[in-house]
Amino acid sequence: MDAKSVSLADSCNPAACNGLCTLPTNGFAPTIQSFAAQLDLADGTLGRHLAHRLIEIGITDVFSVPGDFNLTLLDYLIAEPGLNLIGCCNELNAGYAADGYARARGVGACVVTFTVGGLSVLNAIAGAYSENLPVICIVGGPNSNDYGANRIIHHTIGLPDFSQELRCFQTVTCYQAVVNNLEDAHELIDTAISTALRESKPVYISISCNLPAIPHPTFTRQPVPFSLSPKLSNKAGLEAAVEAAVKFLDKAVKPVMIGGPKMRFSKACDSFTELADSCGYPVAVMPSAKGLVPEHHPHFIGTYWGAVSTAFCAEIVESADAYLLAGPIFNDYSSVGYSLLLKKEKAIIVHPDRVVVGNGPAFGCVLMIDFFIALVKRLKRNTTAYENYRRIYVSEGHPLKNDPNEALRVNVLFQHIQRMLSGNTAVIAETGDSWFNCQKLKLPPGCRYEFQMQYGSIGWSVGATLGYSQAVPEKRVIACIGDGSFQMTAQDVGTMLRCGQNAIIFLINNGGYTIEVEIHDGPYNVIKNWNYTALVDAIWNGEGNCWTTKVQCEEDLIKAIDTAVEAKKNCLCFIEVIVHKDDTSKELLEWGSRVCAANGRLPNPQ
Repeated sequence: MDAKSVSLADSCNPAACNGLCTLPTNGFAPTIQSFAAQLDLADGTLGRHLAHRLIEIGITDVFSVPGDFNLTLLDYLIAEPGLNLIGCCNELNAGYAADGYARARGVGACVVTFTVGGLSVLNAIAGAYSENLPVICIVGGPNSNDYGANRIIHHTIGLPDFSQELRCFQTVTCYQAVVNNLEDAHELIDTAISTALRESKPVYISISCNLPAIPHPTFTRQPVPFSLSPKLSNKAGLEAAVEAAVKFLDKAVKPVMIGGPKMRFSKACDSFTELADSCGYPVAVMPSAKGLVPEHHPHFIGTYWGAVSTAFCAEIVESADAYLLAGPIFNDYSSVGYSLLLKKEKAIIVHPDRVVVGNGPAFGCVLMIDFFIALVKRLKRNTTAYENYRRIYVSEGHPLKNDPNEALRVNVLFQHIQRMLSGNTAVIAETGDSWFNCQKLKLPPGCRYEFQMQYGSIGWSVGATLGYSQAVPEKRVIACIGDGSFQMTAQDVGTMLRCGQNAIIFLINNGGYTIEVEIHDGPYNVIKNWNYTALVDAIWNGEGNCWTTKVQCEEDLIKAIDTAVEAKKNCLCFIEVIVHKDDTSKELLEWGSRVCAANGRLPNPQ
């Protein structure tokens, strides 16, 4: 992985936000500056080595929640030039922030305390695992002398066995390192970080609280840079896979290409686009791959999502006699309750390191990026399916125009959000109806798009907005969040303000968990309404740059957007949008009924 250190000026500058982007102090602890002054940085220590490694792989911001087991480690992270510690309101949001950061930078990191912090961040780490994001989860662990001493310590379930947290992380990380001995600490830390980058998955590093400040010969003042050995395709396997694919695709009359989410960590997005340029096939993406393929590509036909696809996209894909699927994930959500009309015998499925042609054969040790590059030179150009698309395509209509002061409709809201998009923006869509409305946005060149389809944890977007904004401050994040999701993780809007971020948050207030209403309705889907703008004003409390407003009609919305993008362009802008509880996209109505049917299938007969 090519990574470079980014200067602190490019991210959250503690000076610019009056020191509020670091850990808070209190009357019982010295200031952060005196913490740093007390550290002896002349010798190589575990804490300094870890800080160096994080900077080396491109991390300049670490999201944290302090606890007594990680405080000394946090001292060393704060003291490291070029590394910025961002204190979050809770561990779950710190994990979500590291997730969002990893989407923009390629890797993220969070630091929490033992068990109470570790089990709290676990849900976010599971989400990062499902989305193939390398997140370094660092936990401050018990004193090294307490391991094996048959002692009961706080922050545990009251047993002398300290492995509970480790066992929980084993299923949602690709490597776990318990550092309670300085002799092998260097090796464990380096192995964990390199494994995260190589596998594009989270890793867990537990560091005993008494070790970060102790010098040890294995830690040099300037750690020797480590590099990852590049993955290589098996040459014979690659040639055989390409030969089989060319034979399969060149005999097809109406082949298509479909991009999937695994293209991201395979680093194959550019080669996929290059292949689309050369072969002339129409290009669709799965919903979880939106943003990975440029939507201004001349042969882009939209999102393939079965019955809720972009108009005319499903007809072209499902009538094709061959499809090239790049890194797909087929689950009950992406398949709309297992209702996709795709046939395996017509598909070439390209996994990150394996290619399967039709019902066979399969070719292992073939990297996706190498496979696409090789195909560029071999495939015959075939525009038949795209020409068919052009024949049937009818331009989309526009939402009915609102009457003056008429209650705002969701489709009108997203019509205005569409006009806000540019190469300097990024869209983050929360789990819910925003999935479907944001899928219909047409992304201009350079506009980024993120959502969490595989894991679908409501509330993810607040922390992810924090992390993503921190990672790429040159882009203005536009987050679309439902009221139910916002209630899960609202606190870290305050952290966005501490870091001087200028995201625009559209809080869509429709009184409940709308996506769940359309799957299976019940009184449990109705939530207590909050005064969301007043809540954010209270969080703001006069510190930082913040602007809030509440809109109920199109005229209010137009004024709010104009203010957010002009007069308040340097502020965090929070726009609460009041809409009817039954105002949903037609795609959610269709998708919800199909997912409900899939969930309600009777047991197979025994």
